[in-house]
Amino acid sequence: MKKILTLALLGLAGYPTQAQTTTPTPELQIKSAILAAPADKRAGATVYGYTPKGMAVLRKGTNELICIADNPTEPGFSASCYHKDLHPFMTRGQELRKEGKKSQEIFDAREQETKAGKLAMPKQPSTLFVLSAPEENYNPTTGEVKNGYLRYVVYIPYATAESTGLPLKPEGPAMPWIMHPGTHGAHIMINPPKPDAK
Repeated sequence: MKKILTLALLGLAGYPTQAQTTTPTPELQIKSAILAAPADKRAGATVYGYTPKGMAVLRKGTNELICIADNPTEPGFSASCYHKDLHPFMTRGQELRKEGKKSQEIFDAREQETKAGKLAMPKQPSTLFVLSAPEENYNPTTGEVKNGYLRYVVYIPYATAESTGLPLKPEGPAMPWIMHPGTHGAHIMINPPKPDAK
C-alpha cells in the first residue's frame, strides 16, 4: 500500500535527460494524464508533464485539479490527479526525494513540518486519483490507455478510525479503509477490483 501513497511523489521525481527522445508530445501527455481525473474535471485541470528541462506546467487549468503525466522513464503507465490543496504536500515530497530521502524519511519530515506549521495540509478532505496500466495497455504515440486501473485516496489529515468509522484494513473488494491514522498523512484508501478480476 506504500506504493499507492507515493505514486504522485514518484511521478514528480527528477527526469533523466537520456529519455528525452522518447518523451510524448505535451498534447499526448495532457491527453493521457487527465484520464485519471473524473470526466467533468478533465477539461479544466492543470497538467504537469515532462520536457527536456524537467517537469513543467503543460497546461494551466481553471478548476481545482492538478494532474501529473506518466513518467516515460518508468515501466508501465501511471498518471495521477489531485486537489490543488495537496500541491504543497506533493511538491515537498518531490524536494525530499531529490535529496535522497526514502519513503519513511519523507513521511517523517512532512509530519514534523506539518506539526511545526511549515507545511500546509488541506483543511478539508482532498482526493488523489491514480490511473495505472501495464506497458502493453498504453500507447505513447496516441495517448490511449486500455483497461486502466483507477484507485482513490482521500486525504483527511489527523483523522482516525474512531473519527471516521473506517476500519484499519479492507475486509472486501473496494471497501474503504484508513491508512496512517492520526497523522498528517491520514487518508482513506479505496482500491476497486482490478479490471481482469473475476
